[in-house]
Amino acid sequence: MALSGASHKLGVPSLLLFILLGMLVGVDGPLHVDFADYALVGDVCSIALVFIMFYGGFGTNWRQARPVAARAIMLSTAGVLLTAGLVGAFCHLALGLDWTSALLLGSVVASTDAASVFSILRSRKLALREGTASLLEVESGSNDPMAYLMTMVLTAASVAPPSAGSVALTVALQVGVGLAVGFGVAWLARQLLSRHVPPEGMGSVLMAGVALLAYALSAQLGGNGYLACYLTGLVLGNGDLPQKDRLVHFFDGLTEIAQVLIFFLLGLLSTPTSLVPHAAPALAVVAFLTCVARPVAVAALLLPMGSSLRQVALVAFSGLRGAASIVFAIMAMTGGAAMGEDIFHITFFIVLVSILAQGTLLPLVATRLGMVDDKGDVMRTFTDYVEERDVSFVESVVPAGHPWAGRSLAQVELPPGTLAVLVARGGERFSPDGSTVLVAGDRLVLAATDPQAGLDCGCGPELPQGCLREVELAADDPAVGRTLAELGQWHQTDGALVVMVLRGEKTLIPNGSTVLEAGDVLVLSRA
Repeated sequence: MALSGASHKLGVPSLLLFILLGMLVGVDGPLHVDFADYALVGDVCSIALVFIMFYGGFGTNWRQARPVAARAIMLSTAGVLLTAGLVGAFCHLALGLDWTSALLLGSVVASTDAASVFSILRSRKLALREGTASLLEVESGSNDPMAYLMTMVLTAASVAPPSAGSVALTVALQVGVGLAVGFGVAWLARQLLSRHVPPEGMGSVLMAGVALLAYALSAQLGGNGYLACYLTGLVLGNGDLPQKDRLVHFFDGLTEIAQVLIFFLLGLLSTPTSLVPHAAPALAVVAFLTCVARPVAVAALLLPMGSSLRQVALVAFSGLRGAASIVFAIMAMTGGAAMGEDIFHITFFIVLVSILAQGTLLPLVATRLGMVDDKGDVMRTFTDYVEERDVSFVESVVPAGHPWAGRSLAQVELPPGTLAVLVARGGERFSPDGSTVLVAGDRLVLAATDPQAGLDCGCGPELPQGCLREVELAADDPAVGRTLAELGQWHQTDGALVVMVLRGEKTLIPNGSTVLEAGDVLVLSRA
């Protein structure tokens, strides 16, 4: 916490400070801890990356990302390939590396870092124009599998040149199996959760197991485990899950610990004395990567797809390198790459400079390019987004002898501007309708535009324990122009109830006569 607070005051990413802490503890620091177990660090960091990539997908709001999804996918595939090729050519021509080693180094540093991008966007609440926040989020969360695939192929090539057929088979298995396992495990998990709600607190353990299963099963079958766990997280995070709010808090904490662990261990492995000899080539590579390779790749892909010049400039500058690049460098080194430890130290230096320079300057660059949306909310790009609205949830217990006991909700005169959204009766919870008969002891949750509305009934403010989600009505949605009453049970599919309607700057508590309009955002509650 102290390091996080210091990073905020200094205006540098907190993860950089954990790298420096690891270096201080290392052999060149005051404590002189001599630690050089690259294989152990590689294994630990690989497991940590599973949860980081899973949560990268889980936390991405696909509804917000859909308009820029094609651009993000192009960047995370063709963009990585083009960047690696350009950096590889530079390393061969300028640094004198053989082609295999040069392309391997280019592949290792070709992907951008999801953890660093997410951290900056969230901590600075940096809302960006033209859907750029979602674009960066999806790109940085999904481009590691391509970099990993290229790293594995080129590492194998540096040991024993493979045939074209074996390379094609490896690529097909990595992508095909990764896609199949990712979607398959997500489907199985949704089927399981639709039939069995896990006990309190066990949902987080189950979801962590799902992430590990997706990775391990894909890797065992020859597929890309990182692609599988990212897709599994993406599908599950954008669906209805029980205890989803608890899952978000759990993975927030877990991925934060994973990131700290990765950067601390990587800092512990690298020392100032080992970095100095590699400073010149690393600075040359990071300068070419930042000023030439990344901008050329981004412009070549985004300009034909309609992106503005200022969006291209910001996306190009936002290509932060991070932990995944260093972990891939360790994999290459332990896999027998000809560069040996050099690839680790050069990559480490590149990541250090990238986080320090690009991470610190990103908010300033976004402002200078006119890409900051002061009226936007970057948190909308995450699935755990809950916007502050002028609506409160209040809870009332129906006591014995109360006039409401024994009457249906249609017969009850609720306080003005309120809607009954949840009834808890014993161990059961459900979304009520007008025919629901209240009984003594029912805990009734109301949505109210006036937070004092329920006080006459002895209510206290309390959020309902159901799952809240938003659905935006498109212009061609069959619900547009119809009332909720006309839609019958449509608005209660799977037990969901329309709690409120967000229409521009207005927040409406709906009833049966509410006419829905294109662009309305329906907030649904599911018990």
